[in-house]
Order: sequence, then C-alpha cells, then structure tokens
Amino acid sequence: MSNLQIIENQISYIIKHLEVAESYKTYSLKDLETNLMIRSAVERELYIVAQAVIDLAEAVVAYKNFRKPTTMREALDILGEEKIIPNEFLADFHKIVGFRNALAHDYHDLRVDVVYDVLQNNLPQVKKFISYVKAAI
Repeated sequence: MSNLQIIENQISYIIKHLEVAESYKTYSLKDLETNLMIRSAVERELYIVAQAVIDLAEAVVAYKNFRKPTTMREALDILGEEKIIPNEFLADFHKIVGFRNALAHDYHDLRVDVVYDVLQNNLPQVKKFISYVKAAI
C-alpha cells in the first residue's frame, strides 16, 4: 500500500468515526454524567478520532518527506511549518493531542463537561483539518 493510499484510508476512517461521534451529540451533558455506557462510547469515539488525526498528520509528514517528528504534537507543528495547516488554525488544534492524552491516561480525572464540550463544539475542526490535508496531497 502506498503512502497516498494510507492517507486516503486514514481520512475515510476519521470521517466514519466522526459520523459515529456526531450521532452522540443528541445526548445531554446530564446523559453523559449519569449513563456510563453513553459516556464510555463517546469517549472511545473521540479517542479514535483524535488518535487517527495524529496518525494522519504523521502519514502526511512521511508522504511529503518532511523532517521526522519526535512527538505527536510535533507532527502537527511540521504541517504548520510546511504551510499545510495555517498557523492560526494550528494554535488551537494542538489541543487535540492533549485531549487524546487525557482520554488515554487521565481517565480518572477527566471531566465529563470537557468531553461534552469537545463533542458538541470541536468536531468541525477535525473536518477542517481533513480539508487542509486533502488540499495538500
């Protein structure tokens, strides 16, 4: 499989999981607070999307033969340096790496209102990121 096919597959994967995540937008904050099954499903979908975005960034860096990142966040930085992603977008989009890390490692202390806010307000940023990637490949 070529690097371009990997990128295209990754984009499809993200879109599929974005659709699933968006289906949970109908639930209220109270639903997430009181129903562990719903909260777990939302957190899992958001984790998958965040990790897949990072993987996509790394795949684009490799495809374009940019310098090799040493951290997940640096893959996004490189896309900014190389003008794939505008710096003004990247400034806020970096938070996806921290959110992914919180989902993976800080699940005991993860606030449900933060999860709910990301679900309700931040998914369009992922779509925008995908549009920047598509324009660059």
